[in-house]
Amino acid sequence: VQLQASGGGLVQAGDSLRLLCVASGRTFSNNAVAWFRQAPGKEREFVGVISWSSSSIVIDDSVKGRFTISRDNAKNTVYLQMNSLKPEDTAAYYCAAARGSYGSRDRSDYRYWGQGTQVTVSS
Repeated sequence: VQLQASGGGLVQAGDSLRLLCVASGRTFSNNAVAWFRQAPGKEREFVGVISWSSSSIVIDDSVKGRFTISRDNAKNTVYLQMNSLKPEDTAAYYCAAARGSYGSRDRSDYRYWGQGTQVTVSS
């Protein structure tokens, strides 16, 4: 399966963005999907994960209350809604599909990765 992340851009602090992760090649409706991000010079870090049925959603404490994840399996799409953006949210954002129906913070859970979309938040 190929994943395409999009929706990034340059915004001001306090703005909102919605990132999309679209799967092609085959459905990922049975797979958990996570978002990670990587700022320059830093390791890739977990942002959140949604299970195959949306019954389980885990958001990292660093963005909890500002970011949410949802999915539309009919559209083979997972969304990352980012509100109240801060300059420290600036990073390349990656989506990844897990090997199974549930995923964790561990990058090794994820078999398929998108190419990343850049989010830049100015102060």
